Amino acid sequence: MTTLSETASPAGGATDVVLEAEELTKHFPVRRRLRAAFSGERPAVHAVDDVALLLRRGRVTALVGESGSGKSTVARLLAQLYPRTGGAIRLHGAETTVRGGRRFRAYSGKVQMIFQDPFASLNPVHTVRYHLTRALRVHDRVGRGRAETEAALADLLAKVQLTPPQRYIDKFPHELSGGQRQRVAIARALAAGPEALLADEPVSMLDVSIRLGILNLLRDLKEQMDLAILYITHDIASARYFADETQVMYAGRMVEGGDSESVTQQPAHPYTRLLIDSAPDPDRLAAQAGGADPDQSASLDEGTGEVASLIHPPSGCRFHPRCPHAMQVCTAQVPPRFEVAGVTSRGADESGRPAHWAACWLYSPEHAGDAAGAAA
Repeated sequence: MTTLSETASPAGGATDVVLEAEELTKHFPVRRRLRAAFSGERPAVHAVDDVALLLRRGRVTALVGESGSGKSTVARLLAQLYPRTGGAIRLHGAETTVRGGRRFRAYSGKVQMIFQDPFASLNPVHTVRYHLTRALRVHDRVGRGRAETEAALADLLAKVQLTPPQRYIDKFPHELSGGQRQRVAIARALAAGPEALLADEPVSMLDVSIRLGILNLLRDLKEQMDLAILYITHDIASARYFADETQVMYAGRMVEGGDSESVTQQPAHPYTRLLIDSAPDPDRLAAQAGGADPDQSASLDEGTGEVASLIHPPSGCRFHPRCPHAMQVCTAQVPPRFEVAGVTSRGADESGRPAHWAACWLYSPEHAGDAAGAAA
């Protein structure tokens, strides 16, 4: 087994890829008292299946999908908070498996999470000083000297734009606003000196008026500290604004990915188009109010069917029961990733992967004409 000290320093210097997941899988066994409903079988929830993801230094990757699609599970697997059922997680190219103790602290020092609810993620009986000091000392970022600690605390609060630090350092979480609490949570993550941040819907619990400030803060930190950021969200519009790359997830599987401009402006997978059409669009609403042709104001027919069961997931493409373009092959075979060509697509990236891809049989060579008709 590779030691964490070996994974923390890649051979040959820094690499652009900080964290990588390959064929990442997580199945949760159904509780024993519920198994009677499944006729003696031992069912499991297929929360994540065969997920591949790259987090690059100085770039934001958005993971988009509806609730229950497995986005938060992916983040917790990458943070090593859940044991994985299968697949590999690599830090700087070396596979890592941590089970607690010093090895987990060393790994978490490189990979930190920012949780959705800043009030729940902070201990209400402790002050900001306690939270940040504890993080600094757990990860050996400061010694025991008071002056050194105070300087480090002031620097952390300045990085998250909570100034002057004396105004916030001795406050309890309930004395702060939601946006201020989330900034404290970000400062606590930075206290470990991370290279990758896993932000699990970091603005969904905040007032609309302050969400943009938090996203701009994360963008500034990414540029200043050359961080790799995974941004998990159900809001594909914010992914276009904030992220360099966007990956779309449905029922535990990746269905589309590429640079954010391509994915959001030329969505290829029917599920991605459904996500975009479900978001409020002032131009589309105005066109509909003005009696415009519905075919010009919406690009996708209404999806049908129920959300896929993760205990007994559909065969083939998991979206096919809801897809208006489903074909016979969709029910039988899991689609691989097909390259999508378009005006905004940038071809292949430096690793040879397509810059815009979709796991959809519409983009196989045999059905290319069907894909063109579906996107029209």
